[in-house]
Order: sequence, then structure tokens, then C-alpha cells
Amino acid sequence: MSLALMLVSPNAAQAQEKLQPELFFQNATIDRVTMSPDGKTLGMLVATKNGRVQLATMSLANKQPRVIGGFSNADIGDFHWVNNERLVYSTSDKQKAIGQQRYFPGLFAINMDGSEERTLIERIWVPDSTAVSSIKSKALSGFHSFLEVDDSPGSESVFVVEPVFNAIYDIEAMQLKRVNTRTGSVETFRRPGKSHFWMIDHKGQPRITVTQDAGVEQIWYRDPKSDQWKVIAESKTFGGSNFTPFDFGVDGTLYVLDRLNTDKTALYRFDLDKNETDPNPVVAVDGYDFSGSLIGDLAKGKITGIRYENDAYTTLWLDPQMKNIQAAVDALLPATINLISIPRFGLVKTVLVRSYSDVQPSLYLTYDIEAKKLELIGSSRPAIDATKMAMQDMIRYKSKDGLEIPAYLTLPQGGKKNLPMIVLVHGGPYMRGSSWGWDSEVQFLASRGYAVLEPEFRGSTGFGFKHFQAGWKQWGLAMQDDIAEGARWAIAQGIADPKRICIAGASYGGYATLMGLAKNPELFQCGVSWVGVTDLRLMYQSSWSNDASELWQKYGMPVMVGDPVTDAKQLIETSPVELTDQIKQPVLLAYGVEDHRVPIEHGRNFYAKIKKTNPNVEWIQYNDEGHSWVLSQTRIDFWKKAEKFLEKSIGK
Repeated sequence: MSLALMLVSPNAAQAQEKLQPELFFQNATIDRVTMSPDGKTLGMLVATKNGRVQLATMSLANKQPRVIGGFSNADIGDFHWVNNERLVYSTSDKQKAIGQQRYFPGLFAINMDGSEERTLIERIWVPDSTAVSSIKSKALSGFHSFLEVDDSPGSESVFVVEPVFNAIYDIEAMQLKRVNTRTGSVETFRRPGKSHFWMIDHKGQPRITVTQDAGVEQIWYRDPKSDQWKVIAESKTFGGSNFTPFDFGVDGTLYVLDRLNTDKTALYRFDLDKNETDPNPVVAVDGYDFSGSLIGDLAKGKITGIRYENDAYTTLWLDPQMKNIQAAVDALLPATINLISIPRFGLVKTVLVRSYSDVQPSLYLTYDIEAKKLELIGSSRPAIDATKMAMQDMIRYKSKDGLEIPAYLTLPQGGKKNLPMIVLVHGGPYMRGSSWGWDSEVQFLASRGYAVLEPEFRGSTGFGFKHFQAGWKQWGLAMQDDIAEGARWAIAQGIADPKRICIAGASYGGYATLMGLAKNPELFQCGVSWVGVTDLRLMYQSSWSNDASELWQKYGMPVMVGDPVTDAKQLIETSPVELTDQIKQPVLLAYGVEDHRVPIEHGRNFYAKIKKTNPNVEWIQYNDEGHSWVLSQTRIDFWKKAEKFLEKSIGK
């Protein structure tokens, strides 16, 4: 079967004439392409003609892909190579919204030719009342989830974790287990406390775990000589600790993230014998916290490269041959980011390349090292014409107090000045919002003629501790000022038409949208808020049905959002539900009934109040959706409605 037949390939020319929403918000046709450890076979997720995502493998010798795993009532959600012969995969369901789903992801093992399939974790919950030892062969209950592959030599196993619940069914720990993918036998590992994080070395041994208890976070190391756990670091839970275990190198070196009395996190080596961080950073990224991954060669027993992010992703190759290969690929593909993957057990004649840019969704290619030729495997979105997409740049502007705010700016084709603009606010909020690359929402808005500004306001991660900490207890205050100053910057630059600016976002971004309408009516002519927080007090109520952990509610939120007692007045004053009489602009609200992170109560309470004083408020309710739109038809429907709303509010 050819890849062209396996993938859903709309008529690109016809689709591009209209640039319909379906083009931007349908599911990817090919995804997660990865190499087997020996580099001879590719694994990939493919969308087939029945709409389901299935698991396929393709030998690089004959380039003939073959579907090896799939369901008629589910999609393959993710997969991993265990060894050269065996893979594991989990499921999802892209055709059912959250409220309709009745299954766990499960975990299944299969050979690369589709034989010897075995259930490791059930898709339905199956209680195991007969287990009396740490070794058993029965499939695990659906509460278990995949953690990582045991990549020690000759291994056929994977690591999984099982949540340990307390009396009120909050997760207080994660129990680590190793499962043999052929026999199903299970080994349970001893933990020193309420572990919520585990790190495995390349010999297949748990070496690091992080526990949280009574507001204290401890990092433990298991010494291979004594087999005993010992504490190597301790801090307050959500206290902004400098020190974070990152990964083990192939040679057993522990790499950590640390600031070492500076503002930016860098990658360091940690001396386990001396229990101290080597003061010389392995990688320090100018202007950014380190975020990335190690690229190891198990055959050579060393790290060959380090991938990290600044305004976009890049790779620092430590291996001279890989430096040359990267240069050769970049010369052939000069307009894209080209992320090269090598086999786990060392370089062979072919490498895998994922190529993308701000205007180009991911392309997957192979590069023949000897022939110096690229061959296309597939495109994640073959109907997208890169020549019709909008270019994205990172800019920086100053907020009211002088803090520098990074932001991504996307301008529509043919437009530079006096444009209608959307200030698109990311969720979290304590995360990085964007990275340079193709984004469906941004490109859809740009295709409609809008400039799009995505501010990395204070509280966003990735730009140093000062930038992050400056956002603590600043919901609706300085964080909101950062967003407003972005709009003012765009006006001052002549980019944005001051009479045609809308603010939009989801979750925290939805909250910031409503606060922006209330605080800055002179800037924002309309707002699109989906799954947005409207009442900060609801976030602290124990009766509130949400998926926030007890630790976050008890130790994180009082520090980062506000203390429910000492900051009670501020929480009221910065809740949009208390400011509805100040919002006169058109508003589009959207919520999912099955949202357990921001329950629909937020939206219903806000809508009930604002519609008394503002006739220009539209309400969208998706009965089976949750905190994000799982279904492609929901995404398409929502953005069609948003398009009409924006056109009516700030369109030409």
C-alpha cells in the first residue's frame, strides 16, 4: 500500500482557493514519525480514509508502509519503539468529545510486522484483587499510564506509573512499575515517599524521584552501590526552586537545570559523589531559560547533541559528523527549521528530518548521508500551501514598569500597516505560550486579514525567573498591563488600526480577554473568550469540580494567584464576573459542559450577569467538550463562529 493511498489528501489547489476553516483545523494526516533503534524502520501515525488514526511502519529498504495497529472505535494516540522489533501504543478518540468517552488510553504491545499483540494496560478499568506480590502477568488496570521505554541493552520492557489516591481521591503519589511487553510480567519499585516524578537511567534503573509532602519537595537519588535512596535537594513546594533534575546522559552523568544565582536557567552536570552542581554550564541560552532535550548514542555511550529553544528550536551538535549532516540538510532546506533524529543505537546511512517553519506545517523526510539526498515521507497537512501563509517574527516591547515583554507578531500577506489586529493571549498562565512555527489558530486569523500579536506577559516561563516571578499575584494587574502595552506598541508602530483591535484567548487567556475589555475599553473593541476563568474565588472552593491538584490549590495558588484570605479583596476586584457592568463591547463566550479545569459555572455565572447590561454577548456551549476542543468539527464550528463575530466587530 502506498503512503499516498494511506493518507487523506484533499485537493490542495481547490482547497486553497477558499482557505476554508477545515484546512486549518482538521487532524494531521501523518504525525509522530520516529526511527527504530537500529534506524532501519520508521513508525508513524497516519489518518486513513475512514477517519481513524492508525499505527504504521515503513521499512527504509523498500519504502512500503504497512498499517500494523488500529481500532474501528478508537484512534492510536501515541506510540514508542521498545526495541528494533517491538512497539507499544496507546489510544485516544478523535471522533468523540470528552463527555462521550468511556475508555482509558490503555497500552498495547505489538511487533513491527503486526504480530504478537498484547494488552499491557486495559482500556477499561479492571480491578486486580488477586495480586499478592510485585510480579504478575495480568494486564494492568486502566488507571496506569505509560512513562518511558526501558532502553537498556536487550530490554523488552517499558515503565508505567499508577496513581496512588488518598482518602478524598486526590492523587498523592505515582507508583513506578516495569512491564515486560512480551510476557506482561510486572515489577513494582519501592519509593521513598509520595513520589510524583521518576527518572530512569540508560541501564533501566530508577535513579531519581521527586516527592512532595506537607509543603516540602524533596529530590531523591538511588545509589547503585547501596541501592538506597538519599535526599540530594529540598525546597518548598511551588517555591520557585532553582534546581531540577533534567536527564541522565548515556554515560550515567546526571544533567540538571539550575540558575546558580543568575536569572536564567541553564543546563549543568551534577556531581552525585560531591552532591553539587558543576558551575560551568553545558548550555546557557542567551536571553532564555534552557528548555530542550539530550540526543544520545547508546552505541558510543555519549551525548551527540543537545536540542534547545530560544525564539525557535535549534540543535547544538557535539559530534562533528552530525554538524556536517545538519549543515548539508540546512543547505537543501534553507527556509525551515530542520530537526534531525538519529537512531537510538547510533548513526547509520539514513537520518530522519522533521522540517517546518512559520508558514510550513511539519514535513517528514529522510536524508541519505552517502547520496546527500532528501526524500519526502509525508506532510502533516498536505493541503496547506506555504506560499499563502503569513510570516511570524518575535518582537519585544516595554511594559509600563519597564519590563521587557517578548511577543510573536504575525502579519497577514500583503498587509503591514493600519491592520485590524487580534491580541491572542495564551493560557496557563505559568507557561511559555508560543514558539516559532506554523500554528492553526494564528494562520487562520492571518488568512482573514488580521495581524496577530501573542505576548509572553510576565508570569510566562522560559524568559528567566525575574520575568516569571513578576507575574505572581498579578492576575488582572501587571500581567494585564503587559498585554495592553502590546496593543499600544502595535498602534505606535502603525501596525494596528486603533479602532479595530480585538482581544482573544482560552483558559487564562479567556480570563485576560474579559479583564482587558473591562480595564482597557479604549484599546479593545471586542473579545473572544473560550473556557475562560471569570471568578478567581471559584478556583479555591473545595466543592468546585476541577482537576487541579490539592498541592497546587494548597501551596501553589496562594503564592502565584493570591491568598484566599489575605488577598480576598484583590481576588474580588480582579474577577471579571464582578466587572460585567464595565464591559460594553461585543463579547463571544464559549464553554464545554465537561470542562473540569474551568467548569462551565464560570461561563454561566458571567453570562447571566453581563447579558443584563450588554446586548452584544454571544454564547456557545459544547455539551460534550471539555477544556479544549477535542473534535475537529468543534474546532471548525467554533472558528467559523469566531470569524463571523470578528468580521462584524472589527472587519472592514
